[in-house]
Amino acid sequence: MNLIACVDSNWAISNKGEILVSIPADKKLFKELTDGKVVVGDRRTMESIPGGTTLGGRTNIILTSDQNYSYGNAKIVHDMDEAMEELKNYADEDIFVVGGEKVYKEFFPYCERAYITKVDYEYQADAYLENFEESDEWIMTHDSDEWTYYDLEYYFYQYKRR
Repeated sequence: MNLIACVDSNWAISNKGEILVSIPADKKLFKELTDGKVVVGDRRTMESIPGGTTLGGRTNIILTSDQNYSYGNAKIVHDMDEAMEELKNYADEDIFVVGGEKVYKEFFPYCERAYITKVDYEYQADAYLENFEESDEWIMTHDSDEWTYYDLEYYFYQYKRR
């Protein structure tokens, strides 16, 4: 299973349910990596997708406690047991966990790879991802040169569980 996220210099992912920054190259990488794959996210994350619909060209799985919830052609699961049962239908390498914070935390033990866009800036935030740089469980397998978007500097990293 894979994890994909954009974080700031403190490994923050959002503030009050909103993403911290939108970088075109990050969106492009997300599309390239997840196209034709399975994306797993919480209700708020999936509803924040521009256009008010599920991600096209992907199997969308939404984790929500709302038993009556439906959203486009997404598959709805209501707890981790149900999610893990549904995910048995897919190859681990085709599954991408896309957030939010609680979903990242719940799926973190099952992820073997992580694709991180890290922005060299500290945003006001209230939701965070595990800091891979401080973890003995993960090793960086790829780091990019510095990229810039206006005045922001950012990097693309890949990590693999040891």
